[in-house]
This record gives sequence, C-alpha cells and structure tokens, in this order.
Amino acid sequence: MNIIDRCWRRHPNWSANRQRLAMCSVGFAGKMLQNRGREVVSYTVTDPSDDPVNPRPGTLRFGTTILKGKVWITFQKDMNIKLLQPLIVKSFTTIDGRGVDVQIAHGAGFLINKASNVIIHGLQFHHIRAQPAGSVRDPEGNLVDLGGDGDAIRLLAAQKVWMDHNSLYRCQDGLLDVTRGSTEITISNNWFRDHDKVMLLGHDDSFAEDKNMKVTVVYNRFGPNCNQRMPRVRHGYAHIANNVYEGWREYAIGGSMNPSVLSQGNLFIASGKRKATRRIPGEGVNSWNWKSVNDAFLNGAFFKAVGVVNGLAPYQKVQSFPVANVRDVTTLTRNAGAIRCSIRSRC
Repeated sequence: MNIIDRCWRRHPNWSANRQRLAMCSVGFAGKMLQNRGREVVSYTVTDPSDDPVNPRPGTLRFGTTILKGKVWITFQKDMNIKLLQPLIVKSFTTIDGRGVDVQIAHGAGFLINKASNVIIHGLQFHHIRAQPAGSVRDPEGNLVDLGGDGDAIRLLAAQKVWMDHNSLYRCQDGLLDVTRGSTEITISNNWFRDHDKVMLLGHDDSFAEDKNMKVTVVYNRFGPNCNQRMPRVRHGYAHIANNVYEGWREYAIGGSMNPSVLSQGNLFIASGKRKATRRIPGEGVNSWNWKSVNDAFLNGAFFKAVGVVNGLAPYQKVQSFPVANVRDVTTLTRNAGAIRCSIRSRC
C-alpha cells in the first residue's frame, strides 16, 4: 500500500473511526485536521433523490449545502444519485463513500466554490452532463441561478481540498477542474479513464491569480483511453508523482502561461503517440520549468524537460511524503479509484 492507504486501510475497524482518514492526506492539501473532532456532525445519506431548491433531509444535497457546521457524510447503502443541478459543497465537509457503491451519474456534478477543508472520497462519477441554468439553494440559504457545463468536479477559488479514491470517466466536459485561484489541493488514488479532457489546473491564460496555485497529483491511474490533460497546467505549480499513464492520444502532461511542473517517479506507457508533454505557446515559453526526476518510459515514451525546478516540491512537514521508486508504482496504484469493500472488514 502507498503511504496514504497504509494510514487507514490496514485497520480492520476503520469504519468505527472514520475520522482517522482526515489524518492520512499528503501533498499540498496537508492533513485535513479541521475535518475531524467532537464538533463534527455525522450525517447519513438515506435518500438518493435530489431537489436543488428545497433539499430534503436524508439527501446528499442537504448534507453538503444546508446542514450547518462541520459535517462528515456517509451513505446508508449503495445508491445512484442523479443531480438535477450542480451540487454545492460547503467548507468543512467530508463526503465518505467507503463501504458502499455510490455513483454520481447522468446529471450534474460537484461544485466547490470559495470553500475550504473539503474531502471527497470513494465515489464514482460518470456520464455527467451539462445542465441549463436553474435555481439552486446555496449554503447561505439564498437561491442562485446555476448551471452545469458537464464537469464531474469543479473547484472555483477553493482551498485545502483533498480528492482520494474516486473513479471518474465518460463525462461531457472535464473530469476535474481546479480553477480561479484554487490552491492547496491534493488529488490522490483516483482512477481517470475513458475520457478526452481529463484534468485542468488553472482557469485561463489571462487569470493571473492562478500563479499561486499549488497542486499535488499522486498515486493516480490515468487510462485506458485518455486523450489529454493529465493534467493541463496554467500559471501555477504541479507536483506529479508516482502516477501510471496507460497511453495518451494527444499528450499526458501539458500547459501554458509558464507553469512549473515536477514529474517524479511516474510510469509513462506510450500507446501510439510517444511524446508525453505539450507546452502550448504563450507568455514566457522560453523560461518554463518542467523537470522529470526518476520517471520511467515504456514503448518509446519520452518527457521533454525544459528549464529547472529548484529542489523538490516546497512542502511543509505535514505535507511532505517520500516519493517511491518508479518500479513500485504499478503496485502503489493498483487499487486506484473507488474501493469496493465491506464496513465489517479491511478495505
């Protein structure tokens, strides 16, 4: 197991102490200690229906948007949830899908807007579709006009968010967007597959606030059948470590607007196109810093490095983690995605 999984999966009574998970994150999100404690409200989703205007108790939307304070959300049973409008996830919310099969599908996705201290764990997102604008109740109780563009998970000006052990595939737009000044994000143990534009880090070329963006992408599985953006980075800094890339049609890692990228201990397996990187022309193209450290390349794959990335990721002590040898990466990512396990046994 990788360092995140070892923290909680080796405990057979993990379901009796679910909040232990908040101590297991690494990377720029750091430890999610504000998501645990006696003041955290435990909330169980019992109803898979959705009402964006008047969320009913028992539904996922009631727990993520309406319920006050710090909330730890679990699910009573397996369920398929079709969101009629984007689901607004407020600060200090943990959505914990361990022990059941929860699918967010055939409707809208998640929106984390100006929120912090959010954990999304153990869910499956697929066939998310764009939604016309409509009324949605926000965490302040107001009705806002909101539509969805087909992203599975979208972060806007969010901070300290951890997404772990989710499966994401076949959505209309992106699987994961981290935009508009979002930072301190960790994306770990997820399985991204069967998709065109996988992950966007940075809003657009003109949004300079994303220069402060810091994202860790670790222990994820990309593929099969992914085209591009694993991730695509604008302006900010991405530490991409110990991931497996099972081919790409356009590129694996791309970017524009002078981002810094440290690729470390990743396994790139080409299937057709061999070049793993694409730097899109723009500001500072000749001074970019993209570095490959101890990556491995199969089937002719290669990483076009440029410039320097001084040192390794500038982590604080609670964020740091040992990057594993690339020979162990297939083992460390073997259980990427939502884990199907029983609450009565080890995961």
